[in-house]
Amino acid sequence: MTVSMYRSSVPVLMRSLTNLIAFLEIGAAHAEANGIDPTVLVNSRLYPDMFPLSKQVQIASDISRRGVARLAGIEAPSMEDTETTFPELIERRNQTLAFLKTFTPEQLNDSEGKEVELPIGKGQTMMMKGWPFLTFFVFPNVYFHVTTAYDILRHNGVPVGKRDFLGAPE
Repeated sequence: MTVSMYRSSVPVLMRSLTNLIAFLEIGAAHAEANGIDPTVLVNSRLYPDMFPLSKQVQIASDISRRGVARLAGIEAPSMEDTETTFPELIERRNQTLAFLKTFTPEQLNDSEGKEVELPIGKGQTMMMKGWPFLTFFVFPNVYFHVTTAYDILRHNGVPVGKRDFLGAPE
């Protein structure tokens, strides 16, 4: 059976980002209902040396956008990391989803064996084949940052649960 790189990437990433918006909206509503300054939640961290909620959302967006673009052999649009509010974070996620929706199966299918160049800092790059890049780099990174965003909200008393993280069944 041939792997569809399109079906294995775009819908999966879109679902994670869609679920992310659901718990960001719950976080915003929780802050408003409880008289909490929303910037407290947006800037919250699980631990002092970890990134805040805003950065978790930005990174999940970046990895999704750049990951699919690299598989397609195109450059992803850059996004400034300037979001400081729930509406701005939600808009960033919406822009990322809009970008992912532009991809077609033809752009991604047969990219499982394609060499993908991955910048790893200080002018260095690492080469990976498409399938390992998607499954061992893109997915774990997106899931880590979406999970951490969820955990930050939950840790701060936002009433999100596993169903919010997993999303509605299709």
